[in-house]
Amino acid sequence: MTTARQFTLAELVIVAAAEAWRGGGEVLATGIGPLPRIAAGLAKSTFAPEIMMTDGEAFLVEEPVPIGPRNGYTPKHSGWMPYHRVFDNVWSGRRHAMVTPVQLDRWGQGNIAALGNPRKPKVQLLGVRGFPGNSVNHRNSMFIPNHSRRAFVEGEVDVIASVGYGEKHWPDGAKRPPVDIGIVVTNLCVMDFKGPGHAARLVSLHPGVTFDAVQEATGFPLLCEAAPPVTPAPTEEQLTVIERLDPHNIRATVIKGNPPGNGT
Repeated sequence: MTTARQFTLAELVIVAAAEAWRGGGEVLATGIGPLPRIAAGLAKSTFAPEIMMTDGEAFLVEEPVPIGPRNGYTPKHSGWMPYHRVFDNVWSGRRHAMVTPVQLDRWGQGNIAALGNPRKPKVQLLGVRGFPGNSVNHRNSMFIPNHSRRAFVEGEVDVIASVGYGEKHWPDGAKRPPVDIGIVVTNLCVMDFKGPGHAARLVSLHPGVTFDAVQEATGFPLLCEAAPPVTPAPTEEQLTVIERLDPHNIRATVIKGNPPGNGT
């Protein structure tokens, strides 16, 4: 049942992002950043107990560890998960991460490395990190907190750190590895790349948001149903779990201004 309680946009986003792990089986769920991490914990705590999560160090846990200062909380360890076992899951495809690229393009290519000309960037970011290998080895979903044309760029991303569905950079005759992009959750909507030819497609609009507003904030065309659904509001149960997973309300710091989630 949908809650009558007030909820924030961050809490709406967490609930929408948790759906990334529905029906995906026993995979290592990795949420990069506060909202994706809470979302993975929400999924495991409510409808996907089979997913694996770690304490962020070297152990598996059956109860997701709350984010922020632990204040005496002791993780309930259930198994050993050192770095080499994490990579065993990565290379075998038994992982589903939710990441936050700085740029994303119409081919699902993501950038966390640098902005501007890669030979002389305007802004140096993280570098490509593990994005190349992750993007060809396992499913990845994405969270972008500020849906704008700076994030959803008109052409290609400045640095292709995460492989998408683009074709032109692959050598002739090269065997393309499979690419599996799940959902893309933003402060405006939920999207995916499951349109014809992996075209970007609107999945749902957050309350009070119009398709025209989303398209205006996106540098490439989006496919959309005539009457797109509204992103479901959190239930009382989900809000209770979110509060347990984020006792210090770190979620309130992620989306600018911490706006309400009902679109008002």
